[in-house]
Amino acid sequence: MAIFSHLKLLLTAGSLLTAAVANPLKKRFDDDDDDDTPLPLVIWHGLGDNFAAEGLRSVGALAEAVNPGTLVYYVHIGNDANSDQSATFFGNVTEQIEKACADIAAHPILSTAPAIDALGFSQGGQFLRGYVERCNNPPVRNLVTFGAQHNGIVQFRACKATDFLCRGAMALLRGNTWSNLAQSRLVPAQYFRDPAQYEQYLENSNFLADINNERSLKNPLYKKNIAQLENLVLYMFEDDTVAIPKESAWFEEVNGTEITPLRARKLYSEDWIGLRELDRKGGLKFRTTPGEHMQLTDKVLNETFAEFFGPLKKRSVVAPGVLGGGDL
Repeated sequence: MAIFSHLKLLLTAGSLLTAAVANPLKKRFDDDDDDDTPLPLVIWHGLGDNFAAEGLRSVGALAEAVNPGTLVYYVHIGNDANSDQSATFFGNVTEQIEKACADIAAHPILSTAPAIDALGFSQGGQFLRGYVERCNNPPVRNLVTFGAQHNGIVQFRACKATDFLCRGAMALLRGNTWSNLAQSRLVPAQYFRDPAQYEQYLENSNFLADINNERSLKNPLYKKNIAQLENLVLYMFEDDTVAIPKESAWFEEVNGTEITPLRARKLYSEDWIGLRELDRKGGLKFRTTPGEHMQLTDKVLNETFAEFFGPLKKRSVVAPGVLGGGDL
């Protein structure tokens, strides 16, 4: 099955209740360790895409082919393709994540699973991380993100002349990034993060400054939930010119020509969201894949699905104290 053309067309734009016990994921693992049924897979698409798109459904079909019996759930903010696509540009990200949390928790199969796996494309990657940090019910075992803007963007994407939805959103964004309108209604503004405007970002950011625990008051739940992941797999596209800077996919800080790796940042050294703790147990993976933003091949997806998704008992075993599992 060749999905490259579908992904390039449909995903280029980017193609987004805690458990009561101390470690809910471990408890569910212990209870269901002998079950060889693949964990359900939750997919959140990117900017300009929708849950019913052929390319996205091809990805789900591939996940099922690699791990037969996988239930694939596509996060949708709108009830139909058009409204769901519109919601990638217009909406409140905090409210969108709340809806995803509620929908997943209410799903008759997902809600009874011992855990779920999660796959995020572009902005869907940081939104699924928001799911993990803010609710995580059912808990996520492995979260894989492709080209996500975990450390934000410093410029907004260019739109095709015929893409009026995109052009309308970008016209509102330029010059109004920190306005209440932009931060409550324009999705890309809510993960805009320019180091040159850092104070404005901390004061006004509706989503990213909170989910990255960058403000002085930290939310300990965010750190706890990320640290309880088995793996957080961060794919960066080598030739990405859509998500700027591309290094955001690895939580790197880019200020002009200066790049600060994640492990040299306070976000990591002070462990604001649990990345250092996850890294110390070998669960933080840094990966690259060739090509432009969301230009994915079957080979990369096949390898990812085989390594990180599937039955609960197939979970990887890593030696304590190994940093990054050798992926950086």
